Amino acid sequence: MAKSTYLDNALLNAVLVNTAYASPATVYVALYTATPGPGGGGTEVSGGSYARTPCTFSAASGGSLTNSANCTFPQATASWGTIAYFGIFDNATAGNLLYYGSLTASKTINPGDQLQFAAGGITVTES
Repeated sequence: MAKSTYLDNALLNAVLVNTAYASPATVYVALYTATPGPGGGGTEVSGGSYARTPCTFSAASGGSLTNSANCTFPQATASWGTIAYFGIFDNATAGNLLYYGSLTASKTINPGDQLQFAAGGITVTES
């Protein structure tokens, strides 16, 4: 996984410039058909009952952490396309991209499909 420029700047400022950073109470996982980058971008899924899903994470240990429960998206009512990337945001609909990465295998989502990241399926590592 990669960290966004927004989060890089917020953490640097919090640690070295004494500028407070307020951690979001809830983080949300988003799905992409085209890769986001450090400044955002990419093509997030839209339509067909798509919505970012809230996700909880365990406490970090050894410089990494994983999602502590399943992160389940709504059932698709239309094709979402081929999902190859995901992002973690601080808001359900807008907000700031925090981390982003690639799926280990792309997944085409058709009407009736429901994508889920199992507990432990998302790992965030700081290097």
